[in-house]
Amino acid sequence: MAEQGLREQRGRGDRRRAAVALAVSGAAALVVGGTAVPAQADPAEHYVALGDSYTSGPRIPTQVDVACERSDQNYPSLTAKALGVATFEDASCGGARTTHMWEAQGANPPQLDAIDKKTTLVTVGISGNDIGFGEIIGTCTVLSFTDPTGNPCQRQYTATGEDVLATRIADARTKVDAVLDAIHERSPRARVVVVGYPVIVPDDGVGCWPAVQMAAGDIPYLRDTEKRLNAMLADAAAHNRAAYTDTYASTVGHDICKSPADRWVEPLVPASPAGSFHPNAKGEAAMADAVVATLAKPGRGRF
Repeated sequence: MAEQGLREQRGRGDRRRAAVALAVSGAAALVVGGTAVPAQADPAEHYVALGDSYTSGPRIPTQVDVACERSDQNYPSLTAKALGVATFEDASCGGARTTHMWEAQGANPPQLDAIDKKTTLVTVGISGNDIGFGEIIGTCTVLSFTDPTGNPCQRQYTATGEDVLATRIADARTKVDAVLDAIHERSPRARVVVVGYPVIVPDDGVGCWPAVQMAAGDIPYLRDTEKRLNAMLADAAAHNRAAYTDTYASTVGHDICKSPADRWVEPLVPASPAGSFHPNAKGEAAMADAVVATLAKPGRGRF
């Protein structure tokens, strides 16, 4: 009997070790940058990605939707591969605002049409265009030539005594809330992850004009504006039963002022295929890593 008990204990120990090994290998499979993916797809995961150009990945090969500048190497595509989802639909589109969740954008249907009651995972990266991302970049670039050591862009947006960009971010909050409400209504079973924006200008506040046409004094202002935008998104997620993925912290040190080999977001004239002031392939991979890390936390992002 003692010998039989010993054999049973050994058998249980072997099973425990096998279970631990399986768990470790499964966790290791969630490596996006290293291209590791699970051997088997999760038959229960139905993933839909919503968002703007920071989600779609403009000009990054391979573009699978030219009108929306959508790449098959953007962070949703890499996340889907890492998770081994059963189904995946990428509805993101360059230039999208929160209104395009409900409205068509050219030939691209309303993004919310992509989700339904079967959807189990939704990532959404939106609101940059609601605060005028393209206009901000254009304005700050042009004004940098008038006062490259000063802060002409900040002066432009605070000329009335009110920070126009801060007001736009505050106004965008209600729009993001509405998007998250609509996602929960259409996909009540879905885990929802709000994805923030990665670093663009140097986090230390030191620019690199004229290599990048942003006036020295405007770099801290633009940095703080992006941080304010991300803080708004994080707060909206926290109050709307969603997880938040911080893609800023993990991309610090890879901003537009770094060398082509080290930067993950491109300047006005990109050195690698990407949109101006947008993540390149390395940047999208880093964003995917951050999303996968969010989903690997206890509860797997279910809020």
